[in-house]
Amino acid sequence: MTLCVPRAGAPATAPVAVGVAAHLLDLVGDPATASVGWEIDWQGPLTVPLADERAVQAACGIMHVHGRAAGRPVPLAVDYASTVAGVLAAQGVCAALLARAAGADVTRVRTSVGQAALLALAQYLAAATADGDDPGDGLPSRAGAGGGPPSTGCLFVSADGVRFELEALDAERWLDFWQLLGADRAATGRGWRSFQQRFATATCSLPPALSATVRRATFTAVRSAADRSGAAVLPVRDNPVPPTVTSPWTLTPFSGPGGTTIGRPRTSTDGAPLRGLRVVESARRVQGPMAGHVLRLLGADVVRVEPPGGDPMRGIPPMAGTTSARFSALNAGKAVTEIDFTTDAGRQAVRELVSEADVFLHNWAPGKAARLGLDADDLRPARPGLVYAWASGWGDALGPEPPVGTDYLVQAHSGLAAAVRPVDEPPAPSLMTLTDVLGGLVCAHGVLAALLARLRTGRGGRVDSSLYSAATLVPRGPGRPVATDRPLRTRDGYIALGSQARERPGLLARALGLGASAGADTIASRARTRPTTDWLPGLAAAGVAATPVCTSLADLARDPRFAPALVVGDHAAPRAPWEFS
Repeated sequence: MTLCVPRAGAPATAPVAVGVAAHLLDLVGDPATASVGWEIDWQGPLTVPLADERAVQAACGIMHVHGRAAGRPVPLAVDYASTVAGVLAAQGVCAALLARAAGADVTRVRTSVGQAALLALAQYLAAATADGDDPGDGLPSRAGAGGGPPSTGCLFVSADGVRFELEALDAERWLDFWQLLGADRAATGRGWRSFQQRFATATCSLPPALSATVRRATFTAVRSAADRSGAAVLPVRDNPVPPTVTSPWTLTPFSGPGGTTIGRPRTSTDGAPLRGLRVVESARRVQGPMAGHVLRLLGADVVRVEPPGGDPMRGIPPMAGTTSARFSALNAGKAVTEIDFTTDAGRQAVRELVSEADVFLHNWAPGKAARLGLDADDLRPARPGLVYAWASGWGDALGPEPPVGTDYLVQAHSGLAAAVRPVDEPPAPSLMTLTDVLGGLVCAHGVLAALLARLRTGRGGRVDSSLYSAATLVPRGPGRPVATDRPLRTRDGYIALGSQARERPGLLARALGLGASAGADTIASRARTRPTTDWLPGLAAAGVAATPVCTSLADLARDPRFAPALVVGDHAAPRAPWEFS
């Protein structure tokens, strides 16, 4: 484990994570951040040997979830878990400084890439371990040995060769879009459920007739159908470099002083550095609730505002007790109040909540806050020292009237869809909700930075972040990554191999009992003759790093090696991924 202090040039165990953390702490702009030591290692409290990003993705379930659309584990070609860990470390440093202001003696914070991966999979982990059946977990391989490029899910290609991503947030828009293109109505109806649930399951199996329909239409016709139906389409960019550069978050201080607290005692402890701070959250789906979830894990008191009757997402299977497991994964432990924003009384109730809060957080559609009279300028009189945070889809990246800002559209346009798959596969978004999760984490970090700024200046401020800005935070090169090493299929699972297997294939061949000159097909056939555990000792003796690949999150939650990072009740959930000391 390496102590990583920004700007000191210390070597890092997880270099990408350290780079992301240092970048975010530079953005905070508070010299005091240099006084907090921070540590990022690979495995943290896990007793699973993890030595790099590929091993984390394999052991902690990212390959499994990203690969569900293909029916076999598939690595992300970017350092996603490391990026998440970097954000967590930056959050921890800011939280430590807030704890110091409340009297706690905190000098260091520690997190790990393994814990970051588990937090990123919180919803999938909850669904896989709830009482109800999660059909996405532990899918048998549809791809056999997995020799060729994997399937990419719901991506479409038009008659003129434009690969594009489609979003339709309700069944009416979905049906209208396909009707305008002349699709078979029965096929359209069959496809809706899989399309709608892809955010939850990371799979999307659509009737072939729908792909055939768009292959007969030019992209101009496709875009016209989307515009007329209220759906949204965007081409999937081949270039992994984001088309516009943007900060992960921006902080705009309010003009007048507002004070640093609202009078509640701030008796912070090392394990709950935000104790005594209150967050009011009005958010749905993943991005906004993830931001509130992180702030709650750090000790804040989070109050969710839901519509009368509660958030509809509460009832979506699989269930954990009386609540959706996926919903519970990001919202358990939050207080709830039901308010009708469409009434004067409801809007006044929000103002009253905010008057006793430190943070107001939402991920509403553009313009909604202003229409409701609940924008930053509207709420400042109720709480002059408020930190007002908007977690949007696009920010200002696509102008004042952007398309709907959802995970897969953002992946498509930001270049992340091109970056997560190697050059021997067509660019396509991962059906794992990469930007939803990262967007929530980035928003939470912006909130922490704003709370620190309030300590220094006495002023509240507005924090703006987006799915797009989060997508641009993931490090990537100017070109698409070279072919990734796909996991090796064994009799009962998969093994992710280290770089030695590619650089010195003779080592791998000999470890499997073959001649050094054995080809890839012979190696693949040999590996399938025995179970994973039989191969591991020989691979280790040959100096080939090998990590068994998680193919079931339910099994992962039962594995005692992961127990230090998980709490298991109605479903499994990651523990807070920081250690303060």
